[in-house]
Amino acid sequence: MDDMNMMISVAQRTLVAGTPLLLGTIGEIICERSGILNLGVEGVMAVGAVSAFIVTLHTGNPWLGLGVAIAAGMLVSIIHAFASISLQSNQVVSGLALTMLGLGMAGLLGKPYVGKPLAVKIDDLTIPYLSDIPVVGPIFFKQSPFFYLAILLAIAAWFVLEYTLLGIRIRSTGENPQATETQGVNVSLVRYLAVIVGGGFSAMAGAHLSISYSNSWIEGMTAGRGWIVIALTIFALWNPMRAIVGAFLFGGIFVLQYLLQPLGISPNFLAMLPYLATLLVLLVGGLRDRRRLNAPAMLGEPYRRGER
Repeated sequence: MDDMNMMISVAQRTLVAGTPLLLGTIGEIICERSGILNLGVEGVMAVGAVSAFIVTLHTGNPWLGLGVAIAAGMLVSIIHAFASISLQSNQVVSGLALTMLGLGMAGLLGKPYVGKPLAVKIDDLTIPYLSDIPVVGPIFFKQSPFFYLAILLAIAAWFVLEYTLLGIRIRSTGENPQATETQGVNVSLVRYLAVIVGGGFSAMAGAHLSISYSNSWIEGMTAGRGWIVIALTIFALWNPMRAIVGAFLFGGIFVLQYLLQPLGISPNFLAMLPYLATLLVLLVGGLRDRRRLNAPAMLGEPYRRGER
């Protein structure tokens, strides 16, 4: 019984740890499928986390905090969209600048709140009857609303990208913006929307950390998850459905760090596990089928309207 309870606990924590990774990865997939590389995920997640925490602390309404976090993430993402799309600047530099800006803002705004607990947060949702199913029930049906929301949004994003006109336009702007423009599509507008929506997803991931996963503010709450999101986007082959598997796989690796600590393994080595796993998975995947590991053709490339 103790072993079974341990397995259930590990599985629950794996889903919890993977939820913000999945939310961030969905947003990054949408952004990159439009042709824009956004390395500012970590910064946007930090902005979302601090915004959600501050609003929730002062209003007692975590759902309002989530809404403000999403809005804040979208607003700061406009900076990267403007630099990358309107100014055609280097997307790597712009994304890194956004990360530094977001982390700096979170550190500054969150400093007075370090250690302060929330009176209310978004608690786990227990689904009647289903939660009573042995083993499966406690794992899948006693989770944060963010978990269910992340799964639904991943499925929705996959459907939109693959089977709707909007999805076709997003994908085509990332593959061949010149041809897309000849069809009367405003490439810049599509890319702006993709970057802004991606920022909203990243901010939602940050909000999960501050108003659901935790109930107090600490500096560095995102802990490098934004960088793992970027790697997961590649691992998922820019497919939101594959992102579900990848996010919870890496969530398990996060949990593994804490399980191995009592064995006396170096904490610094354990902190490297998610990144080592990323390199290993990409290496094995690339060796097995190189043709499938194809990024959007124009990813990271600036585009000027009217160019041929």
